[in-house]
Amino acid sequence: MEISGIISAIIIGIIIGVLGRLVIPGRQRIGVLWTILVGIVAALIGTALAGALGVSDTDGPDWIEWLIQIALAAVGVAALDRAKART
Repeated sequence: MEISGIISAIIIGIIIGVLGRLVIPGRQRIGVLWTILVGIVAALIGTALAGALGVSDTDGPDWIEWLIQIALAAVGVAALDRAKART
């Protein structure tokens, strides 16, 4: 992976993390850095999952891939929030 791919993954991860956090109702007890990290991981896993499902390369915007990434980020934010609530 080139440096431009890493930078774009970080930027997309930030956006995906914020969108995933907005999907979850209520206030989350995790910080911005955790949201960004969850978003980056969700973006990478979502891209791999979309590739495995054969929906990653479409004409125009990859809406299904983005929805997968946002859903994974929402699940990640909710899981991390619950883990933080227990401590």
